[in-house]
Amino acid sequence: MNNIPIRTAAEIEKLRIACKLASDVLVMIEPYVKEGVTTGELDRICHDYIVNEQKAIPACLNYHGFPKSVCISINEVICHGIPSDDKKLKKGDIVNIDVTVIKDGYFGDNSKMYFVGEPSLKDKRLCEVTQEAMYKAIRVVKPGVRLNQIGKVIQTYVEKEGFSVVREYCGHGIGVEFHCDPQVLHYYGDDGGVILQEGMVFTIEPMINAGKKELRLMKDGWTVKTKDRSHSAQYEHQIVVTKDGCEIMTIRDEELERISRVLVND
Repeated sequence: MNNIPIRTAAEIEKLRIACKLASDVLVMIEPYVKEGVTTGELDRICHDYIVNEQKAIPACLNYHGFPKSVCISINEVICHGIPSDDKKLKKGDIVNIDVTVIKDGYFGDNSKMYFVGEPSLKDKRLCEVTQEAMYKAIRVVKPGVRLNQIGKVIQTYVEKEGFSVVREYCGHGIGVEFHCDPQVLHYYGDDGGVILQEGMVFTIEPMINAGKKELRLMKDGWTVKTKDRSHSAQYEHQIVVTKDGCEIMTIRDEELERISRVLVND
């Protein structure tokens, strides 16, 4: 973790542009996430929007062989769900859509949960806690803070609420590459002694299970599900460390009131 890039002001400006595009995709796709639509169709809508409207590149497409432009993960799928024309959304599903775009060589990465109709009370609470955990972690980010405080805040809050934190996947540095240092654990673990500095750019993207933390990888080599078949939720933002805190580069307008409330009152 000694190779963590410090981004220049010019780089950060380009990253802001890529991040705004990524967050715009999550806003654009929301009306299409409804009962009966296939995840393959949602992927095509996102792909066309990124390529034709934004004049950008969907980063997931062909990344290490991933066959689609976005990841769509439903219910017990933790992450890396592959969109398919055989998979229709049904009432009560909770769905994560993970979008990364490349614009002028810079990456913007984010994800959020969607509800198909009315979710169960437990699923709704799972999603609320997951999003809140991400916000609480964002709140501790500032120069001079140990990197592992991010995971400590998330794990403490999530486990207090009766849920579990996935260990095998983490947030990551990002910039002119999809993944680089630092690795951002969502539980309290070894961070190699990393101290946050102004100009570091990374994602915070906790994956939280309603049941136990253990997982299983499907035969397609991508799709990750909970081992106990409990549901899972994830939210993701890309942030840059500023001189007195951090900037959420993938923030959506719908979040502004809530995030300010969390940052002020937590």
